[in-house]
Amino acid sequence: MSKRPCRSLFEDKTLESVQEALAYDQNTHNFNLKDVTSRLTLDLYQRIRLINWIRKEHPSPKDVLALTGSEDLFRSDEYLKPAIEDDPLLQIAPDDSSDSEDEGVLESSEAPKDFASASRRITALQQRLEQAKQDLVYYRQFVSERLNLAGLADELKNLDPSSSTHAAVPLRDDDSHYFQSYAENDIHSVMIQDKVRTATYAKFIMSNPEVFRDAIVMDVGCGTGILSLFAARAGAKRVFAIDASDIAEKAAQIVKDNELDNVITVIRGKVEDIKLPEGYDHVDIIVSEWMGYALLYESMLDSVLVARDRFLRPEGVMAPSQSQMKFALCEAGELFKERIGFWSDVYGFDLSAMSKDVYNEAVVDVVGSETLLSEPAVVKDLFLGNIALKQLDFTSPFTLVSTTERRTKIYAFVLYFDIFFTHTGEPIPEDTDVYVVREGDPILAEVWPLGGRPHQARRMSTGDPLKGKGRPKITSFSTGPASVPTHWKQTIFFLREPITAAEGTVVEGVFKCRKSEDNSRELDVEIHYRVREPEEQVAQGEYTVQLYKVR
Repeated sequence: MSKRPCRSLFEDKTLESVQEALAYDQNTHNFNLKDVTSRLTLDLYQRIRLINWIRKEHPSPKDVLALTGSEDLFRSDEYLKPAIEDDPLLQIAPDDSSDSEDEGVLESSEAPKDFASASRRITALQQRLEQAKQDLVYYRQFVSERLNLAGLADELKNLDPSSSTHAAVPLRDDDSHYFQSYAENDIHSVMIQDKVRTATYAKFIMSNPEVFRDAIVMDVGCGTGILSLFAARAGAKRVFAIDASDIAEKAAQIVKDNELDNVITVIRGKVEDIKLPEGYDHVDIIVSEWMGYALLYESMLDSVLVARDRFLRPEGVMAPSQSQMKFALCEAGELFKERIGFWSDVYGFDLSAMSKDVYNEAVVDVVGSETLLSEPAVVKDLFLGNIALKQLDFTSPFTLVSTTERRTKIYAFVLYFDIFFTHTGEPIPEDTDVYVVREGDPILAEVWPLGGRPHQARRMSTGDPLKGKGRPKITSFSTGPASVPTHWKQTIFFLREPITAAEGTVVEGVFKCRKSEDNSRELDVEIHYRVREPEEQVAQGEYTVQLYKVR
C-alpha cells in the first residue's frame, strides 16, 4: 500500500509512494504526520479525520501544528469521508508509513531463498493479519457507536476471514433516503429554476436590507447555498448554511467560488445535532425553503422548528414567517381521464384494475384555475414564530360552496399552500391577500444582475413599522392553480364517487393530516365529507370517508 502514488498534504503534488509524500512534507513544509499524531495521541479515526480535514480545508502547516486535539474536527463524522478517493495515506496503519522493508518483503513475488527470509515474510504477514483484525475491531466499534446500523454490525460480526470484505448494504431508513435524494444535482436544478420560489425569496432578502444588514443568519437545509448567497449580498454579517446531505460539499465550494467564505460558513450535519462556531450561540434570522408537496411532505419543517428553538434569539425573524394550507373543490375532469378514466378501454380491453390504487394516493400535478369550483378553505394556518411540532398533525373542519354555474361533476379535492414573509417576523394581518405571480410578471424577470453587481431594488413602501406598530412589509407567493406553476404543483385527492354539484351546493367535512407511521416523512390524509344541496338546511346521509397517502 505504501508503494502506491500519494499526494502531498499541502500541495497538489503527487509523489511515488507514501514514504516519499511524507518525506516531502517534512522537508518542504517542516510537517511530520507521525510526530503530530503521536503528540496529539490520536487514535486511528482521529488520524483519518485529521488527514481528510487537511485535504478538504487546506490549512497551512502552521495551523495544523497549532492544533491541540480538542478541536471539533476530531469528533466530526464529516471528516471520516475520504477527501481523495482511495487515498493510500488513509489505508496504512500509523506505524506502517516508514516500514518499507516489511512492505518490500510482502510485495516480493519471489519464493524465500533461505530460512531467515522466510521468517521475515512470516513475521510481516502475521503483523498484517493482526493489523487487519484490529481494523475490524475499530470498524465494528465505529458502526455500533456512530452509525448505529445494526444490520451492518451483525454482518461484520459474522464475517469469515476468508470471505469477501464487502458487507451487505444496510436497510435504508427515512432520513438516509431523504438526505441522499438531496445530494443529486437534478433536484436543486428544478428548485432554483422555479422562478416563483427563487425570485420571491430573493425579493424578500434583497429588498429588506434593514433586516439583513449586520445580521447573523442561519440557512436550514441550504442545498446549493443560494439563500445564503442572497443573505450575504444583502449585508449579513455571518451566515451559517446547514445541510446534512452531500450537497454541503458543493455548497462550500460555491461559497468559495463566489468569494463569500469570509461571511458564509457551511456546516455539514443535522440542525438537531450541530453546534455553531465558538462565540455564536444565537442567530437573528432563520431562512429556509422547507416546504414539500402538500406543504408538510418530507417533514423538513420539524427541523426548522428545532432550529428556531435552539438558535433563534427572542424577537428573531423566521423567513418565511407564515404558511396557509388551502383546500377546495376541483373539477379535474381532464386529469381524471389521464390518470383513471383511460384504463377502462385500452385497445378494447378493460384494464380498470390498474386505476384502483390511484384513489389511495394523492396525485401531484398542475390543474388550471378554471377547474376550481369553490373558494378555498384554510385548513391549516402555520405561524412559524410559535407553532409547536405536535401541532403539525391536525384535524380541521371545512365548508366548501360550489361556484359552478351549471350542474357539474367534481372529481377531486385540491390542496395547495400560500407562503408569507414579514420583515418583522410577526403574523400577517387577517385581511392579507397572497401575491399571485402570473405569466409576464416582472418578478420572473428580476433574477438578478450578473457579475456580482448589487441589485437595485425598485422603490418599496416607505412605511417601516416596528413589530406591533402598523402593518408589516409583506412578501408572498402562492402555489395555487391561479399562479404560474411551481415545482410543488398542486396535490389532488380523487374521489371514488364524483360529486354532482350546482351553484350553491355545499360540501362540508373534516380534513385530517398526520405523519405516516410507516415513514415519518410521508403523510396520511383522511377526508370525511358529505354534500348538501342549496335548498337543504341540513345535510342528509352519512359522511363519505377516503384515506390517502402523500408520498
